[in-house]
This record gives sequence, structure tokens and C-alpha cells, in this order.
Amino acid sequence: QAQDAADSLAKSVYGKLFDYLVKEMNESMAPPEEGNFIGILDIFGFEVLENNSFEQLCINFCNEKLQNYLNRHVFTSEEEFYKNEGVEFHFLEFKD
Repeated sequence: QAQDAADSLAKSVYGKLFDYLVKEMNESMAPPEEGNFIGILDIFGFEVLENNSFEQLCINFCNEKLQNYLNRHVFTSEEEFYKNEGVEFHFLEFKD
């Protein structure tokens, strides 16, 4: 029973820590309420290491989400621009 209790506690602490980290990352990536900013995206987020830490997992996850957002935004806005301008083109099949 002691092992089950310890496992349950560890799972609960891990879950709360993960939720906290996600909340902090989301807040840190939110656009500022006022003013302008410059964001830099590093698309090469996956390092080849013998051991990756939880921190690296979070960095890689954020990089992948940002890259996906950028791709979808660019492709969608370009297609919309072409359509509005009457440019003939083939829609892109974007696979993630």
C-alpha cells in the first residue's frame, strides 16, 4: 500500500508540475498587450543527444507547435492572397 501511495503522490505532483509548466509557457508566448515585439523561431529544435531532459522535451514541443503555427499561417495567408488577387495556383496539401 505504501508503494501505491507513493506512486499516486508522484503522479499527482508530476501532473500539477506539468500543468504549471504548460501554463507558464503559454503565458510567456502570449503576445504583449501593448507594443510591438520581434519573435525568433528556431526550426531545428531537436538535438541529437544521448539523454534528453524534460526541459529539452518542453523546448522541442514548443518549437514544433510554433513551427506548425507558422507553416499553417503562411500557407493559409498566401492561398487567401492568391485567391483574392485572382492568381491561378494549386492549393497546397500541407501535411504535418
